Amino acid sequence: MLSYKFRIYPSKIIQAKLNEQLELCRWLYNRLLEKLNKAKKEGRKLKRMDSQAMIVKLKKEKPELNKVYSKVLQMVNYRLWNNIKTLAKLKRNGKKIGKLRYKTSPNSFKTLNFNQSGFKIDFSRRKLVLSKVGEIPIKLHREVKGKVKGIMVKRESSGKWFAIIQVEDKLEPLSETGRAVGIDVGVRFFLTDSDGRQIENPRFYGKTLQRIRVLQRDLLRKQKGSRNWEKARMKLAKAYKKLVNQRNDFLHKLSRFYVNKYDYIFVENLKIKKMVKNHNLAQKILDASWGKFFHLLLYKAENPQTIYSLPT
Repeated sequence: MLSYKFRIYPSKIIQAKLNEQLELCRWLYNRLLEKLNKAKKEGRKLKRMDSQAMIVKLKKEKPELNKVYSKVLQMVNYRLWNNIKTLAKLKRNGKKIGKLRYKTSPNSFKTLNFNQSGFKIDFSRRKLVLSKVGEIPIKLHREVKGKVKGIMVKRESSGKWFAIIQVEDKLEPLSETGRAVGIDVGVRFFLTDSDGRQIENPRFYGKTLQRIRVLQRDLLRKQKGSRNWEKARMKLAKAYKKLVNQRNDFLHKLSRFYVNKYDYIFVENLKIKKMVKNHNLAQKILDASWGKFFHLLLYKAENPQTIYSLPT
């Protein structure tokens, strides 16, 4: 299973529909969680199919739910149970966990999941058609290979909308190079490898920190919930998003280079969570994003034909 992320451009009318459906999904998530918590207090054990059956009854309680495609509502229930399983796994591993939280903020639910059905992609016209939503222009900046299995529509904090297309595809391994490399990450240089390369640390966070601080102060001066506060929040979100895009672009291209060039890649087994407790180095370590770099190396090694392209 692979994912392709594309920018979409919903009209104001379509945006209103999408936002309304996100709110309805958030309400459903909270309502199902409330019913599960109540059943637990009463000593009743419920399964995923039990809460899924509740959706039919909840549609009578809140008829507006009929505005949302049925599969999307089912995926809300799936997401809830997936979160419950994740917490249970953390608890088994000895982590301290609390109760699963309700999604109280309007911005806490940002994804509509069209799994298996309820969507159509018109590649020739570059349009995405969603059931009970409508037609949305999509920027297909790269070829989609494989059988499309689902689409997730996501609203980011910057206000931009994206479609994440999930496909099933067969991958062939890259040609063997017969080469191996060891990688040592650091603060001064992002990495030094056993072939003598030294890659400078771009330090994106340090470069944009001053602008982010100015935008944060500007946001704090505004009355929360006002139009000016929302404008300031959007500016701050866009600044953070630009930072994330710059960092991701660097990490994706660097990890792709090593996966294409070497058959074996050896990296340090760093305890990053413990290292960031050093307040003198924490910001530099987080800025470097070593953990994400190692994750991308693994991801690309497992999926050798995945080509990265940053959506605008």
